[in-house]
Amino acid sequence: MAKSKKICFVIMGFGKKTDFSTGKTLDLDKTYKNIIQPASELSGFQCIRADEIQDAGLIDKSMYALLMQADLVIADISTFNPNAIYELGIRHAVRPYSTIVIKEEEGRIPFDLDHTRTFHYKHLGEDIGADEAERCQRELAEKIKRVTEDSFVDSPLYDFIHGITPPQIPKSEYQRIISDMADREAHIFAIAEKAKNHMLESEFVEAAKLWEKAADAAPSEDYFLQQQALSIYKSKSPSEATALADALRVIERLAPDGESNDPETLGLIGAIYKRMWFLNSDIECLKRAVDFYSKGFQIRNDYYTGENYALCLDMMSGVETDEDEKTYYTIAARKARKQIIKILEDIETEIENGNVDINSKWAVATLSNCYFGLSEDEKGDKFEKVFMALAEAEWEKSTFMESKEKLFELTRK
Repeated sequence: MAKSKKICFVIMGFGKKTDFSTGKTLDLDKTYKNIIQPASELSGFQCIRADEIQDAGLIDKSMYALLMQADLVIADISTFNPNAIYELGIRHAVRPYSTIVIKEEEGRIPFDLDHTRTFHYKHLGEDIGADEAERCQRELAEKIKRVTEDSFVDSPLYDFIHGITPPQIPKSEYQRIISDMADREAHIFAIAEKAKNHMLESEFVEAAKLWEKAADAAPSEDYFLQQQALSIYKSKSPSEATALADALRVIERLAPDGESNDPETLGLIGAIYKRMWFLNSDIECLKRAVDFYSKGFQIRNDYYTGENYALCLDMMSGVETDEDEKTYYTIAARKARKQIIKILEDIETEIENGNVDINSKWAVATLSNCYFGLSEDEKGDKFEKVFMALAEAEWEKSTFMESKEKLFELTRK
């Protein structure tokens, strides 16, 4: 870390987080990498994200020192991550100047912050569009210049209450903390990036170890445990059955007694139980998969959990002996697929117009499977070809084909 550079401390959630006021899930790492970091570095700041300095999950002295002393703080309050909101409150309490609040454009802003000037950006969920990223980098860099050069009061506390003296940290103590940080080799952000690269190469055992390391360092971040569970069951090591049991133990830390309102967590638990059903034919596993996928679909109304919910309903129809119940499951699966196609109507229109976006690859896969599930094979084939052209990793293609084969097995009897 270059000691001579001004420091921009970034407080935000990381990984994928759901905004429960909109039901929209955002990959906040893309916000950091595509907007905040390039805009800060363009403005001459050394960017440090909060997760890079956490020790054993504690908000330690480095965090407080940076909140007090950093030349600039950018706080992304999208999805209202509680740590980010808490840290923003501290910054506003100790520093009258040089704090920028940003947020994804959808959703409400809490009352206590709705008078704060907020920089808005548009997030597509999986990523941020190239044009939007370019606009935000340019406009955020201009805002950084104004905020840091003009030193106007941006803390609501110091704006409303005059005559307050901000607390000070001794300069020597601050420099010592910064020097200690420069000597650290393993930041959580770097660990997470390595884990993502292993996943892209289908090296799930290695990825799981790194996600575990990140989760141990920041136990309050659900995202790391979610990715650890995903990597474990994808690894099928030492056996598929053992991997599923291990993954379930990890993810259940986020859903004690099966209770969670996080669609990501619910989708992962549903996926684990679905795979257990494939292995052991235990009907209780399938029923639990239906329940978790159904709850996730109701909360977020998204295509991923919806598609799996429909597939599990077809499975229930396949094993049900009561004819009325069998018919109910079949009709419910068809209704879910029609609802998903309606949800993805805009993406289908974009593809029809020749606008294919890699960020929509899993939505395209879902469209293909939904049309196959409704026996509209011409459209199913069309979107399958689009997905295969967009898939980045072999495991993505194999996951799609696995779902398609299971779907045909169930619906083409």
